[in-house]
Amino acid sequence: MNTSYRLGILEQKHKDLHERIEALEAENAPDHVITKLKKEKLVIKDEMERLVWPNQDSGLEDMS
Repeated sequence: MNTSYRLGILEQKHKDLHERIEALEAENAPDHVITKLKKEKLVIKDEMERLVWPNQDSGLEDMS
């Protein structure tokens, strides 16, 4: 699978999760449900960034 195709899939998943989270927030869904989806959305965003900037250091290793 090429990078641009994978990035497109991830962008769509990210958008879908965003819309789902907004709908659940409007419905006053339980916080643990919303939190789980937000974490999933963040994982997708991180993967998208790794695809766009493959040689970029996350900077987390320097945090002590």
